[in-house]
Amino acid sequence: MANEITVYLGNKNYSSWSLRAWLPLKRTGAPFTEHVFRLGEPGVREKIRAVSPAGKVPALHHGEIRIWDSLAIGEYLAERFPAAGLWPEDPAPRAVARSVVAEMHSGFPALRTHMPMNVRRSSPGKGRAEGVQEDIDRIVALWRDCRDRFGKHAGGEFLFGPFGLADCFFAPVVSRFRTYAVDLPQNSVERAYADAVWNTPEMQEWRTAAANEKAVEPKYDV
Repeated sequence: MANEITVYLGNKNYSSWSLRAWLPLKRTGAPFTEHVFRLGEPGVREKIRAVSPAGKVPALHHGEIRIWDSLAIGEYLAERFPAAGLWPEDPAPRAVARSVVAEMHSGFPALRTHMPMNVRRSSPGKGRAEGVQEDIDRIVALWRDCRDRFGKHAGGEFLFGPFGLADCFFAPVVSRFRTYAVDLPQNSVERAYADAVWNTPEMQEWRTAAANEKAVEPKYDV
């Protein structure tokens, strides 16, 4: 079918970038087919390259359109399905939301390296290498700022009120904070926000799928 959507993902337990593409697609309400690659499987890079020029996931096919970056996928879905409200309507919060997403897309290298996403694992206190706390502090400050300036005034429990692309991009961080037991004080803005993301129906569906995956990939199961 000309308008059929297919999204290509990595293991749901490990692939944070895949989650960032899957969440906004799910929020559009559009029907789609998903294909999950086992990231540690021999020859998987060649299989992925057949659907993604970069040889990485996620990738999205919509008819003849091919998109192979999570941010580009999010932008495309926001334009193609405006009713999903993936960006704030007003220009000022929308500009900040884009800045937030871009910072997450390119930043926080210590957190990414030392606290990789692993939905099934519980590793309290692990991953506290140099630079990780600085990344955590910046993320928490960013969440507080967005909630204080925009979210609490717009209605909804998320960074800019309703659930949007910014929340999709920080959802893997919420998962990491759970895995590594990053302290978010009770009754704090950041704790309320993280709980709201964790308990969305979409995140619950992803978590269930990750828990049901049988594959353990030693390279990623840190």
